[in-house]
Amino acid sequence: MPGRLQSRSAGRAGSMNKTQVFVSFDVERDGELFEELRTQSSSSGFAVLGCSERQSATDVWSEKVRRRIRNADQVIFICSEHTDTSPSMNNELRIAQQEQTPYFLLWGRREIMCTKPLGAKTAEGMYSWTRQILEDQIAITSRSARTDALAETLRSSWKR
Repeated sequence: MPGRLQSRSAGRAGSMNKTQVFVSFDVERDGELFEELRTQSSSSGFAVLGCSERQSATDVWSEKVRRRIRNADQVIFICSEHTDTSPSMNNELRIAQQEQTPYFLLWGRREIMCTKPLGAKTAEGMYSWTRQILEDQIAITSRSARTDALAETLRSSWKR
């Protein structure tokens, strides 16, 4: 998907300098964590484009979430104690992987053992949640996605 990251941000009025993120979290238990992240976004280099909603057993829910994840520059998964049992987070991870939307896992609660969504790769770590680490990880994930898009463009041109 050559140029995919650039095309996601193109044409967003007033948000050209901010990374657009979809935030995945356990809507049953971790709403305050999402609110904390959203508050941090107002003074950071990212903006919340969309977030988890209660999952319904319909194709409408799945397509709505897929569209939001596809339109985001990246996805932040706020992990907590019951992340692995959250159907919406597990489905959102699967969709992010299918859509090849860059993502990272954020350790949501310092005082407890947090779990990853089902389907997360073993090698994917959870990053501590400090303002600096959050901003750094958003920048690193964006840079990595641009590098991957450039590599794919070069591979495609070599095959011709």
